[in-house]
Amino acid sequence: MTSHNPEETPALFDPPPLPEQERMIEAILFASAAPLSLKQITERLPQGCDPAEALAHLRARYSGRGVNLVRVGDAYALRTAPDLGWLLQSERVETRKLSRAAIETLAIIAYHQPVTRAEIEEIRGVAVSRGTIDQLLELEWIRLGRRRMTPGRPVTFVVTEEFLDHFGLESARDLPGLKELREAGLLESRPPPGQLLAPDEEAEFAAQTGQSELFED
Repeated sequence: MTSHNPEETPALFDPPPLPEQERMIEAILFASAAPLSLKQITERLPQGCDPAEALAHLRARYSGRGVNLVRVGDAYALRTAPDLGWLLQSERVETRKLSRAAIETLAIIAYHQPVTRAEIEEIRGVAVSRGTIDQLLELEWIRLGRRRMTPGRPVTFVVTEEFLDHFGLESARDLPGLKELREAGLLESRPPPGQLLAPDEEAEFAAQTGQSELFED
């Protein structure tokens, strides 16, 4: 008796043509309240589809339109074109304002992730209250990262895909540079005592120009 491998069984139906796959993905993303990963999209499509290729074509098709297909971390979503955001300003509702401490803590995590609570306090120069961390966790803008292989195994914090999505970023590398933050009044002209700076950041502070790379792969 010959063995039968289920994986070799041909599909009963041919996959939809690529344009139809694009339409399906468009409908899935339009109806989703949150960005979807390639795996999540694949699970919703008929067998034999090529969602990666369909997404690439769909993303190109939306380029320059009022709505763009964007990547949010490892996921995909339909979002209003950045230059048209002002049209929706009157419809935005500010449900909660972050305290100065929360803003500073969030910025430190974003630019220095993964970072421990002790490192956040060293950079800020003051203690970080439990309430500040809890607020950012409740907003789902930060999450717990890996524990450091140091005495006490302290937990680290990193930003989430929800944070990237809220601020229209594809990855943490798209965060504003030091120059932009200073011009926006969100960063002092010199770092606070204890600030951890890479060599290229030191050069930027000295030159007062340019943008440093704050993250490693």
